[in-house]
Amino acid sequence: MKPEHVDVLVVGAGLSGIAAGYHLQTKCPNRTYAIVESRAAIGGTWDLFRYPGIRSDSDMYTLGYAFKPWTGAKAIADGPSILSYIRETAREHGIDSKIRFRHRVVSASWSSDAAKWTVAVKREDTGEMVHFTCAFLMMCSGYYDYDRGYTPEFPGIEKFGGRVVHPQKWTEDVDYAGKRVVVIGSGATAVTLVPELAKTAAHVTMLQRSPTYIVSMPGVDPIATFLNRTLPNEVAYDVARWKNVFLAMAMFNFCRRFPDRATKLLVGGVKKSLGPDYDVATHFTPSYRPWDQRLCLVPDGDLFKALKSGRAEVVTDHIETFTEHGIKLTSGKTIDADLVVTATGLSMRLLGGVTLDVDGRRVEPGKTLNYKGAMLSDVPNLAVALGYTNASWTLKADLTCAFVCRILNLMERENHRVVMPVRRDPTLTEEPIMNFSSGYVQRAVADLPKQGSRAPWKLYQNYLLDLMSLRFGKTLDDEVEMR
Repeated sequence: MKPEHVDVLVVGAGLSGIAAGYHLQTKCPNRTYAIVESRAAIGGTWDLFRYPGIRSDSDMYTLGYAFKPWTGAKAIADGPSILSYIRETAREHGIDSKIRFRHRVVSASWSSDAAKWTVAVKREDTGEMVHFTCAFLMMCSGYYDYDRGYTPEFPGIEKFGGRVVHPQKWTEDVDYAGKRVVVIGSGATAVTLVPELAKTAAHVTMLQRSPTYIVSMPGVDPIATFLNRTLPNEVAYDVARWKNVFLAMAMFNFCRRFPDRATKLLVGGVKKSLGPDYDVATHFTPSYRPWDQRLCLVPDGDLFKALKSGRAEVVTDHIETFTEHGIKLTSGKTIDADLVVTATGLSMRLLGGVTLDVDGRRVEPGKTLNYKGAMLSDVPNLAVALGYTNASWTLKADLTCAFVCRILNLMERENHRVVMPVRRDPTLTEEPIMNFSSGYVQRAVADLPKQGSRAPWKLYQNYLLDLMSLRFGKTLDDEVEMR
């Protein structure tokens, strides 16, 4: 069968893929495009995760698209509302008609002679292999493995008589009402699950090896609510968006420049929420500096309310072994459980597991440099949309998608077929692309692209700098080969 050809092939129909579709059809109307999605529905992360209480850990004024105002009441929105928002955006702009569902990209091969990618795709519904060709390939598949989360090997887990479930594999038949539940973990998923499970469970224990920085934020933004009452929707949305961009940047920079003062502020907020008698030093005072890992957000202090109610508790300890009835800790304490939820993290998988080759040469992402947070060194006509680690995913993904359109339009104006970042400076040193101590990053750091010690290879995790570079700066520079 002859491969189907499009000018741009987008991989993934989540937040980034829908943004890519919007920008391509509004800024590059003469270009044809298609979106291939391995799942059966739009939404990516927000279609995959179904665990109780799932919500954003970024406010919707920055997680939402710049071109599609968020009109929901809650700034910290629940998963179904976010999913509905993404699908509504795709439907309103006709992007949904460009999506090929249950199409899993397996590999992509670049031919310099033909100046195009040949993309091998498995039809998940029929099992057959089909092929696309494209002049430009845009990876919008995120950076973690949709097929499996991360669960460490727990001694004796086979002895446990109850159910063990990872949040990524949560199904409707997981019964926790009236049950004793242990949630292993202390990250964003754990702090989301605990207060929600505590509403109907007999008791919930959040079992953590070490604490995480947790900050409470109003679920409804009072300033945004006021703006919505007094200004047109689009104006109110823009003002709220920029307000939150600046607040997040200020908080991040404060934490980086004054870590001791930031620790005092963050831990002090927890003490205020839980009261003077709670052992905050043990359970909510991390050993690392703020923003060495992502801060965990709890809307309206829901986690702290669950703890104060007595329906939930935090235990900071290490697991010695599972038993038939629960978990034995290294301190000698035991926790009885009917259900154990392993909120132990993600497994990273850049490019959705797609293997790439350029003229028969296998591309190893861990040996490439990331150009402007959008392209890979020595890989032609390919972009990767990745969000921020210190702010909303969509802020950076949206900039990247718009930047790709600038590149495509430049190529058309100057009659170029190929664009490729090339590392030419021998003095350039390499650094990890994510400067995080989080386990999911450290487990995958060798396989991730690197960043360089200076621009345009340096990632600043700064929306304003990226905005100036990607939207208003020179489209391409001397680090890029065009032909």
